[in-house]
Amino acid sequence: MEENKVLNYIKDVVENIPQAWLNLTTHRLDIYNEKLAKTEFLEQFEKLYHSTPADIESALSHLPTAYDYIRLGHPLSSVLEWAVAKLHQLNPKNVISFSSNTAPVLAILRKNLFDSKNTRILYTGSLPEFFDAEVLSSVYGYKFELKKVENLDDVSTHSGSNIYISHQADLCHFKLNPNIDFMINVNKQFGSIIVVNGTQNESYVSEIQHVRRRETIAMTPANSLAVLHTLIGKPSNVKNGTSAIEDKTSVLNSIKEITGTETNPLVASSGLSVQYAILMGLIHDAQEKHKGKAIKIVVPPNCYGGTNDQARRVAACLDNVEVMDLAVDGGNDMVLSVDSVLNKTAEEDAVPYIIAEIPTNPRVEVPDLNKLRDALSKERKTPTGELAIDPVFILDQTFCPNVHFVGKDDILASVRTISFASGSKFPSGGLCTAGYCVANEKAANLMEKIDLHLKLCDNEATALQMEILAKQLPSMNQRIHDAYLNTREFVNFIQKTLPAAKINFVSEELATEGFTPSVFSLDLPTKGNTDEERETYKRALNLKLINMMITKIPNESKYCVSYGQLKGCYWTIPATSTQGTTKEGDKDYIARVAVSPDLDLDLHKKVFAEFVEGI
Repeated sequence: MEENKVLNYIKDVVENIPQAWLNLTTHRLDIYNEKLAKTEFLEQFEKLYHSTPADIESALSHLPTAYDYIRLGHPLSSVLEWAVAKLHQLNPKNVISFSSNTAPVLAILRKNLFDSKNTRILYTGSLPEFFDAEVLSSVYGYKFELKKVENLDDVSTHSGSNIYISHQADLCHFKLNPNIDFMINVNKQFGSIIVVNGTQNESYVSEIQHVRRRETIAMTPANSLAVLHTLIGKPSNVKNGTSAIEDKTSVLNSIKEITGTETNPLVASSGLSVQYAILMGLIHDAQEKHKGKAIKIVVPPNCYGGTNDQARRVAACLDNVEVMDLAVDGGNDMVLSVDSVLNKTAEEDAVPYIIAEIPTNPRVEVPDLNKLRDALSKERKTPTGELAIDPVFILDQTFCPNVHFVGKDDILASVRTISFASGSKFPSGGLCTAGYCVANEKAANLMEKIDLHLKLCDNEATALQMEILAKQLPSMNQRIHDAYLNTREFVNFIQKTLPAAKINFVSEELATEGFTPSVFSLDLPTKGNTDEERETYKRALNLKLINMMITKIPNESKYCVSYGQLKGCYWTIPATSTQGTTKEGDKDYIARVAVSPDLDLDLHKKVFAEFVEGI
């Protein structure tokens, strides 16, 4: 009886889902409580299950935001997990979906590495296609035992964790066994679902979710919906199309044209997915070519939380990997910082990998590129007089993916450089999360290892993500141009209307060189007798401005983390959103504004003028 009720409810939900659940990659911060993201959504979703509202689509639309982006989860992945939990009398938090087949296994292995706990991986048939036991052991440092089993009922208890992997056309049904701690159903087309079995394993839940947030993504909205369709006996409606090869070819060609490169790009399920593959691929390369040497991941301490957190999580797993800070923003000179940090890595005879955004986030600063190139390519000596290992520069081009850095005649041609971009921004116009990376000729030989780790983590872009990119990438540079013009006009207006505000944006000179971002940061004027009073006043003023914009222009102005979208204007405070895991002293309590190529700019000016009149 309960199972029928659940399935009927899911049928009603599937037939009435809000369109935004399927096509949004971002979340509204004004209705988002990060600490309660999934629980708050599911508590109210459960109430609807018991109350049967007359207008279910409207009721679903008014539910609070579930999770963030698509990485940690979204409404449809949460509904799928809730349905699986209900059918098996489990707590929904113990059911976690992934776009990747291998990432849930890696999440458990990661936690057990820190806990010094044994792991036994059981499977029938075969392991996921790209599961490479040797690489997981030698490069990631994970320890585990593999065991093929014929019958699930014969599985015995284990002194550590028992993981059972099963290939399933039907991802939603599990045969629970008290001797198995983690059951993972995998499906090459849709992804995977893991069940955390038993109260003794509940400490794994947040760790598994965090791997999903930082190194991969949740099952995509489209695939979550397809799996829900199969659960209620409907066709999955997922296009398997013959156009998949054409889409991929189109995407790779577009990326080459946009970046001015010849090497084949790699396309991943998200920006952080591709960044994780880059880091693990480079570490793998260093282990082979510079055996025993320390590896330094050099990261700006105030860069957005995903990059910062991921680098530290990678370093925490490996004894010879360490994070070093790179001061780049807010009065610090990236060139001097790069020179200083590379002098230090040379002194330690270490392998340096530098991650940086150009322009920087959130202050939109561009270093002197000639001096940066010189600092990166300068020959340095180790204490024994040998030539120091040259750096790999990992360039996050999300703000300006149109600028040529890595072509054979471009500014960084002499430096081993890998450029990447988050796909939820300009590449897709906010329609999917897929990200990509390219290498210049000097770093081309590193792409094989990066590709290996992208595949090992099963983090390649999905067919639908490729289809979206194939449609959106050809118009990207034009959208970047149009959005910049709107941004420049808005910035000029704010400078004229509120000259006491400090605006961080590219100069006209930099724009003529091709740096045409459509995001700027706004440091509002403040007042008070002490630093604390002035900071408190400014933070309140930030929120007053954002609330005024989203209230008076609800169809266009959004309080959310976004950039490069097709329409509207997006407002956020980096310290409370993109810098969520950044150290408190490095956070930026300023307003960050992202402008699209399509918005009512006159109305935004009018509301901003009203805001200025009220302060």
